[in-house]
Amino acid sequence: MNRKIIAFFIGILLTGCGVVKKKTTYGKQRSITVEASEKDSIPSTEKNTEILKNVVSPEKADLVVNTAMGYTGVRYKYGGTTKKGMDCSGLLYVSFGDNNIPLPRVSYKMADKGKKIKLNKVTKGDLLFFKTTKKGKRINHVGLVVTVEGRDIKFIHSTSSRGVIVSSLQEGFWNYSFVKATRIL
Repeated sequence: MNRKIIAFFIGILLTGCGVVKKKTTYGKQRSITVEASEKDSIPSTEKNTEILKNVVSPEKADLVVNTAMGYTGVRYKYGGTTKKGMDCSGLLYVSFGDNNIPLPRVSYKMADKGKKIKLNKVTKGDLLFFKTTKKGKRINHVGLVVTVEGRDIKFIHSTSSRGVIVSSLQEGFWNYSFVKATRIL
């Protein structure tokens, strides 16, 4: 009888240890660290019309980036596409879709769209793709370029730990995980 009681209490202790509430920060007020600005646009003249054909449309890029920035602080939710929760590809799917630019729903399929560009040619509105797992054989994360200041590229994305945020490609994890950049606009 004593063995059954002891086994019962040990069972409760072992199962009780597995119930740990994960600390979240969803209720905290978040602030935007990078804002889209109009200074990134390129003036159009007859002399640079040819050049502009190969550059991102600043108006479309501003619209898409501003739409994405409106989701800053939204918590992460796998498969999410609303202010209640958003994942990385959902953020871009909605941001581009709201501006009448169709994109596939998942990041590895988004990576097949657009034109591959070198990192030093990246501008506002371009997409950055990442492999964030050691065993992962395909792209599983995507971000949208918000600003480029010299070598510092800031992009908006949704992370499972912090939700929709702006990060820098110079941060070690993102720099290490980076795969490629593409231009949709």
